Formats: sequence, C-alpha cells, structure tokens
Amino acid sequence: MNAVEIEAAVSELAAKPFDAQEFAFDFLRAFSNKETTIKKLRAGQSNSSDIEHGVLQRNHIHIAVCDQDKVTETLTALRKSKATEKAKAKFILATDGLNLQAEDLISGDTISSNFSEFAEHFGFFLPLAGISTIREIKDNPIDVRATGRLNKLYIELLKENPDWATEERRQDMNHFMARLIFCFFAEDTEIFKPTGIFTKTISDMSERDSSNTHEVISTLFHAMNIEDSKRAETKLPVWAKRFPYVNGGLFSGSTEVPKFSKIARTYLLHAGELNWQKINPDIFGSMIQAVTNDDERGSLGMHYTSVPNILKVLNPLFLDDLNEQLEASKESPLKLFNLRKRIARIRVFDPACGSGNFLVIAYKELRKIEAKINELRNEKGRATDIPLTNFRGIEINSFPAEIARLALVIAEYQSNVQYCGQIEALQTVLPLSKENWIICGNALRLDWLSICPPTGNAVKVVADDLFETPLVQTEIDFENEGGETYICGNPPYLGSTWQTDEQKADLEKLFRKETNVWKSLDYVSGWFFKAALYISENTDAKSALVATNSICQGQQVAILWPSIFARKINIEFAYTSFSWANLAAHNAGVTVIIVGLSKQSSTKKRIFTTSSENEILEKTVNNINAYLVEGENIIIEKRSKPISDLTEMIAGNKPVDGGNLLLTLNELQNLNLDKGLQRKIIKQCYGSAELIRGLQRYCIWIDKSNLDEATENAEIYSRIEAVKKIRLASSKESTRKAAERAFSFEETKPTANKSALCVPVTSSENREYLPVDILSPEKIVLNTACVANDAPLWNMAIITSKIMQVWVGAVCIRMRTDFRFTPTLAWNTFPVPSLTEKNKADLTRCAENILLAREAHFPATIADLYDPEKMPENLRQAHEENDEVLERIYIGRRFKNDTERLEKLFSMYTEMTSKQAGKKKA
Repeated sequence: MNAVEIEAAVSELAAKPFDAQEFAFDFLRAFSNKETTIKKLRAGQSNSSDIEHGVLQRNHIHIAVCDQDKVTETLTALRKSKATEKAKAKFILATDGLNLQAEDLISGDTISSNFSEFAEHFGFFLPLAGISTIREIKDNPIDVRATGRLNKLYIELLKENPDWATEERRQDMNHFMARLIFCFFAEDTEIFKPTGIFTKTISDMSERDSSNTHEVISTLFHAMNIEDSKRAETKLPVWAKRFPYVNGGLFSGSTEVPKFSKIARTYLLHAGELNWQKINPDIFGSMIQAVTNDDERGSLGMHYTSVPNILKVLNPLFLDDLNEQLEASKESPLKLFNLRKRIARIRVFDPACGSGNFLVIAYKELRKIEAKINELRNEKGRATDIPLTNFRGIEINSFPAEIARLALVIAEYQSNVQYCGQIEALQTVLPLSKENWIICGNALRLDWLSICPPTGNAVKVVADDLFETPLVQTEIDFENEGGETYICGNPPYLGSTWQTDEQKADLEKLFRKETNVWKSLDYVSGWFFKAALYISENTDAKSALVATNSICQGQQVAILWPSIFARKINIEFAYTSFSWANLAAHNAGVTVIIVGLSKQSSTKKRIFTTSSENEILEKTVNNINAYLVEGENIIIEKRSKPISDLTEMIAGNKPVDGGNLLLTLNELQNLNLDKGLQRKIIKQCYGSAELIRGLQRYCIWIDKSNLDEATENAEIYSRIEAVKKIRLASSKESTRKAAERAFSFEETKPTANKSALCVPVTSSENREYLPVDILSPEKIVLNTACVANDAPLWNMAIITSKIMQVWVGAVCIRMRTDFRFTPTLAWNTFPVPSLTEKNKADLTRCAENILLAREAHFPATIADLYDPEKMPENLRQAHEENDEVLERIYIGRRFKNDTERLEKLFSMYTEMTSKQAGKKKA
C-alpha cells in the first residue's frame, strides 16, 4: 500500500463505529498487514502483549484498548511494559474509542486526538508500512488526503467519460483537474468569498442524481473568464455572478466539463470539504502528478522530493551565499537595499521541472530572505519585488507543467499572506497573470537561452490560453540587467538500455559533434551538457543538477566531462553518493549525486559527503575532478598494461556458443561419457556466478587431437553443429570465421601453470570487498570473470582490499548498481606504491589469512561469507588486518574514509602517468 491508500484506509477506520475487539486488527490492516499476520496475532501465536486487551506486533507497535478516561494511564503502562521493550516495538497506542494517544518510542514524538479525528495523524504511523516518515507529511496530511480524493474523482470521471481518456482528449481532462484544484484552493483562502462557495454552489445547484453537475461547473468556469467590465452585458445566473474574474489562461478557451456520475459528484464534494488553505505546494504537485498518469498511478503518493534534498541543491548553488550576505549586511540599510535589489533579479531555471518542486522551494526561500531584509529595514509588510516570471521551467508533459505554474501561484499567494497580510495578498492575486514562465516541450531540443535569457527579455505567449504553450515564443520587455541565473533540478536519469529511440536521438543531436560514443551516456548527461553550453554563453549563470552517480564513474566520465571542461566550466561543488528517498514503501530511493557547475573561478570549492550516521560533512578543496574527488581534471582511461608492478590480468575465455559448449552437472551426466574421455574433454569452468555463488558449471573443451573421439558421441556432435550454425549466422566476421572450429570457444586465453587469480566481472556493491579466489590451473575461466595467471599471492591482497573496492566504484562502469571490474580500467590503472620484499611478504600473509578464514566456514560460498549482515568475525578481522597493512604502505596509517582513499589514488595516478609521459617524450 502507498501513502494515499493508507490515508484512505485510516480515514475509513476513524469514521466507522468503534469496535473495541476489532480495532487493533483493523488498524494493522490499514497499514498493509496481511491477513495471515492478523490471524496469528488474533490467535495469540505472535501476540506477546502483557497488557489487558493488548495486541503487540514485534518490531512494530503495541496497541491497547482501554476503559473510558484511562487512555493516558494505559499509554504509560504500554511504555513501561517489558513486552514492549522485549519486542522492540517502535510505537505504542492507546484508545478508549473517544480519545487516542500514541508515541513514537524512537523519536519521542507523541500525538493526542479525538478518535474520530485520528486519521489526521496517519503520517505519524507511516513507518509501520515501511514508508520513511517525512515531516511535511507528518505535520500536514492534507496533501496526501487531497491526492487521494482527486485520484478517486479522476478515475470515476474517466469511467463515466471514456472519450476523455483518449490521447486526443487527455489534455482537456488534465486542464479540467488543474481548474478544480485552483477553485478548491481559492474558496478556502478568501480568493472566492464566502469561504466554501465553490463546493457549496455545486452542492446546491446541481441535482443529486448528478445529471446537471457538469453544466453547473461549466457555467462557473465561464463566469471566471469574464472580465468585470463585460459582466453587465453577459447573461450569467445570479449564483454564478458571485465568482470573480480569474482567467490568466486558466479559464480561457473551452469550458466543457466531463459528465458526472452520482459517485463522481460525491467524490467532488468530499474533495471540496478538505481545508485546501493548508495545501503545501512544495509537495502537493509532485504527488498529484501521478493522478493523471496511468503508468504511475500504482505508485500514487510516492512522487515526493523532500525539501531537505532540494535544499542540498539550492543552498550551495546560491542560498548559502545570499544568507551570508544577509548576515554581513545586517547593520547597513544600504547593503540590505542592494541585496534586496540583487534578489529581485535572480532567475531560477529548472529545465526538467516536473510539477515545480525546485522552483517553489527556491521562490519560498528567496521570499524568506527578502522578508528578513524588510524587517531589518523597518519595512515589514512591504510588497515583494520578486516576480514569478523569474522562476522558469521546462517540462515535457503538459499536466505537470500546468501544476507547476499553479503551485507557484499558490506559493506566491501563501507568501504574500505570510509576509504582507491577507488583505494585501487578496488585492494582488486576481486576475492571474498572463505571463507564461513554464514551457511545455523537450528540454534537450529547446534553446534554453531563449526561454530563460540572462538579461533583457522574458518569455510570453500571445495566445489567451497560456496552458497550451506553442513552441514558437515571442518576447516582451522585462529588464533583468545584471541578474544571476541558477539552473537546478532533477532530470530523468535513464541509462542507455532504457532510453527510447526518441531519447537516443536527443542525445545524438547534442553529442554527435563531441564524441562518437555518445550511445553509452545516461539520458541525464544531456542536461549537464546543455547547462554547460548555457553557462559558457552566460558567465553569471551557475547550475546544480541531481544525477545518478554513473555519470561520474567509468567510461561515461571520458565521454561526457572532457566536453564540459573544454568550455572552461568548473565543478563548483558536489554531493557524493547519497540516497534520494521517496515515499515508496521499502524503497530507500535511488543513489544519486549533485554536481554544481560554474564558469567563475572560485577558490572555495566544496565536497559534501554523507556519513554512516547521515551527517553531512563538508570539505573545502582547490579543485573537484569529474570523479567528484579533490584533484586535477584528469580522466582515467583504459590501459593495456598495469601502471603499477602488478601481474598482467586478462579477460576469461569467450564461448559464443549459444550455451551448447557449457553444461550443468545434470547435462554432463546425461552425456554418458566414459571416464577416460570425460577427463580429456570436460573441464569445470568459472564465471562470476560460479565464483560468487558456488554454482557448478562445466564446459566441453576439445582440441584437434581428440576431436574425432569426442564427436563419436551423438550429443556432443549435435552441440558442435549447433555452435557452428550460430556462429555462421553472426554479423561479425571474426565470429563467422570461428565457425570453422565450432568444437572450441571463439576466444581462448593462455592458462596458468600453477594457479589462477580469478575476479568476477560483475559483483554487488553491497559487499564490502571485491570477490576473488584462487583456482587450480586446469579450471577454465569464462569471460564473465578476469584472471591473472600465476600471480603472486600478494596480488590477491590488493584486489580484495577496501582501497581497491573504492577505486573500482569510482572509475569503472556500473551495471545498474553493481560493480563491473575490467582489467583495462580497474586493474591496469590502479596505483600501487613501490613495494619492498617485506611489503610483499606481509601482504602474502594477509591473503593467506583471508583464505584460511574462508576455509574455516566450508562449504559456505563467497556470497554467503561476504553478506554484509552475516560476514563471519574471523573473516572480517582478516580483511581488517589486510587493509591495515596495505593502507600503512600507502600513507603510514589507516585512511580516514573513502574520500581520502580516492584523493590519494588520484594523486598517485596523476604523478605516475605524468612520469611515464615524460619518459616517452624523452
């Protein structure tokens, strides 16, 4: 269940007659508990409560229903209960059916309310459903409740009006929803008077059977599009004349309304009964966005970008500087005046704005600073100088673009009420401005400078209906001389595998003159490159965008970042990898980075990292490279030989066989080979899965000397013929040529004499160390693994170290979130200090200790042993000792963190490559 569904279930529970015996079980159902869980609790199998009439769900909540007026006493008993402590309950809840009290035992937060109103606090309990509690939801549940009501209405209207669900009419439906949202907000904020007039008029003037509901709403929309000067000559019913002229593009054009069923009319009235004055435009827009998207409706209520995360972008981009200037100007009215003037000229531009979260937060934060300036200048209540036209956006989908503009209008009104007063806010809100500042279109195809010019002109649409924005724009006078522009946002990430043909074409158009390997880039790269182009044309602009960390790792670095650095763009600040959480249950969110770009050469560049305790650590550095590490702007490129004194590593053997030369144990047994032949032509083989998970895999390994004997077996002959057929059908000439020797792998590599050091190509980033193992020379290594033949054992100590794990994570390609280890990019580029014989002996001993620790847990696999939650203590200690020895070789002590590890490695890499370049030149 998602947040919206949970809110609906809790509201239903609060509204129905209280049942003391069933309440606890109904409550748990509302928070996604399955019937099997409820059944066990009811039967007492998993209910260890020591409170009368109590229900205790381990690791979750202890609930007790009590006698009237005993709620506080019962809550105290739940808090002191030994069973509560033993079961590690996170919440306690007591109710008598009239009142309800609860406590979050981790944070200490409490709630107390009438039972009938406890649904208002549903956000308090969201962690019970595996949803990380977000304070904005906890403190202000109206956004989720409104989303739920509108979702029900939307679905019911589409059911009643199937033609409005077609592609041709979907825009009309979305526009209708945007109008409704404004009306609900307006009637609760005195924009429409008296309070509640919109919902009440529909209730009073439409029939209960809903037959004329659409006509009543259409008449109201028509009234809101008639200017005051023309009202006398327009025939309007008396009940419609009470509604003011709104327009601003919102009510122009067609006023057609979908037809309502009785259920849809009820849903509309229920939505209107909410207090829309409390709507939070920071988060409402992103949740309501899912209502109109069939693919996203299943995740309703999860589309939420938290304010703290948005501020991670906006604070270092420009808010920190403004707040510092405010602090420094407190004693000078003139400096405050100039700061206010500066703020009024700042433009914030989100070229992937969605429903406007970043723009709304930026607007509210600037209004907050402006209000402080006015207060310090004894001008409290002064009208704002900050125009909404300074907050620009591009959004490819029409409905989010409408909601973004609406969210900004709501944010402006709420800010005016807060800083200027209700009367002043009402005087300025209507009619809505006709100027359009949110463009609907493809951001990678549009000219950003024309949409958000640095000086001189703003963008406006001449047509009345500004919500249907043509791509051809005209310009109006809007002076912004000397203003700053800040690009921000959270563009779509989309790795190359998941891009549509149109998205690939977007990237090709952008990058074809820059590189011929653009197909490997994530879609978000387009926004970074466009931002760099914009900044190169406008030196007063800066950008900060959210992206997956893959654009600062592996091969994408070499493709994307040289084009950015070539335009003299610097990385001004960066947040290294952290979780960008949303409201999805059991979903910590995607791992992202934030990268701030600027053409201005600042000496104060900042790297932010998130500690294991979620504390933000800030470090000031001289330069940030494309890997988000302090150091020069170097690019780690593939090398054919190791840069350090390491054994050469190669990729494993490549079958290209359609699976015909590879065998499971069962398939091997079904061949019925005699033992002599089996010893000659069957070998055990290892790729990533076999090495990590201990899978048994075999391969047919034939050479010309035993080919005739082998093909006497009909099954083997059939398999060889199948390989031949597959290779001949290939588009690659080398593969077709390999059909001549279909009895062997397409690519075979040299084998070891004594031992093979084997590393999987792909492994999970969740492991603290890269998996690696020693194989006997007769084992065959597949191309899903890499091998260093007859490597000294101290090489293993380096591969399985923390510092190697960090290097691979930084410079190698990722497969989704997994590491992809390649000899040319991971091993051959890895900097190792010059090792003494003692160093090598110490590292050899460490590797032996790791192998012995593993052996003690035979037959546990590498997957078992390196599970972060279950790693055996002796193995962990062996790795700690290995890291201690190796890191002391590097810097004489343990590194403080991964950032320090990377800084050292990049410094060494720069030094080693420059020396080698110098030798070549000489």
